[in-house]
Amino acid sequence: MKIIETISDIKKINRGCILTIGNFDGVHLGHQQILSAAGRIASQRKTQLVAMTFDPHPLAILHPQNPPGILTPLAWKKHLLAELKVDYLFVQKSTPDLLALSPGAYVEKFIVKGIRSSVVVEGESFNFGSGRTGDFHLLQKLGAENGFEVSVIDCRKVKLSTGQPVKVSSTIIRNLLSTGSIADAAVALGRPYRLLGRIIRGHGKGKRLGFPTLNLQPLNQLIPAEGVYAGFVEIGDSVEYVCSAGEKIPAVFSIGRAQTLADNYPLLVEAHILTGGIGDLYGKWLAMDFIGRIRSQQKFDSEKALSAQIAKDCRSAKSILSIDESASH
Repeated sequence: MKIIETISDIKKINRGCILTIGNFDGVHLGHQQILSAAGRIASQRKTQLVAMTFDPHPLAILHPQNPPGILTPLAWKKHLLAELKVDYLFVQKSTPDLLALSPGAYVEKFIVKGIRSSVVVEGESFNFGSGRTGDFHLLQKLGAENGFEVSVIDCRKVKLSTGQPVKVSSTIIRNLLSTGSIADAAVALGRPYRLLGRIIRGHGKGKRLGFPTLNLQPLNQLIPAEGVYAGFVEIGDSVEYVCSAGEKIPAVFSIGRAQTLADNYPLLVEAHILTGGIGDLYGKWLAMDFIGRIRSQQKFDSEKALSAQIAKDCRSAKSILSIDESASH
C-alpha cells in the first residue's frame, strides 16, 4: 500500500480508481464490509482501490475540549488498511478550512478534480462537508452531475453478548470499551482491541509483589475501563513492528490507580507476562490485545492480600487464554 499525504501527489493515482472516504477509526466490521465491496469493484474494473482518511480525527479539531477516544492510531490504521488490500491511502490533514468546505466544494476538490474516481463506495451512515450536512443521497446526486457512480453499502449488524443486535460503529465500540465490555468490542471490531505505546519505568510495585509488570505509556488512544484483563502482547523496537508482529505473548493486564498502595496514583496501564522473565525492555514498543475481562479494580487491606489476588488473576488469565497452568510467571 502506498501512502499519499499531500493533494499534489494525488495525480499518482490512476484516473477512474475506486474510492472510499472515511475516518475508518477502528477499521471495524462495518468498515471492512465497505472496503471489501470497494475492492471487488476495483478488481472487476481492473483499477486501483483508494481509501481517503483524516488525521487527526475531524472531531478533535471541531471539539478540541472533548475529542473522541481514538481506536486506531494512524500507524495501526495504516497496517489494517494495507491488510485489506488498499492500493493507495490518502491521509488528509484535518484543518478548519477543510472542515468548512461545503458538500459540493468537498466533492469537487477531492473526488472530481483530485482523485478523479469512477466509483465512490460508502456506508449508509456516511456524512461529509461542513457540519456533516452531506449524506449519501446528496453524494449520489453530485455523482450523477459530475460523472461518477456511488455505491452505498448497508450497515453491518452484530449481536452482543446480551443478545442485543446493534449496528457496528466506532461510537458503539468506544462505549463498549469504556464499560470494559472488551469481548463485545472484539465482536464489532472483528478482532481484539489493541492498545499501543512505549514501555516506561514504573514504581516497581509489581516486582515487589512478585509480579513484575511492563508499564505502558499509550499513544493518543482510548484506554478501556479500569479493571483486570487477560490478553496477549507484542514487543518490538518500533510501532510498525508491533502492529505486524505475530508472537502473541500471554499476559495479565491491569488498568487502574493502585488504590491499595496509595490514594493519589495516576492511572497505570500494566502488563504482567505469564510465561517467564522479560528483561529490560524500557523504551521498546508494546501492543496489548484485550481478550477477556477478569474483574473490576478494588482496594485490598494489605499488599499480601493484593498479591494473593494477582496470583488468582494469573490463573484466571491462563484459563481464558488456554495457557497450560504449569507455565511459570
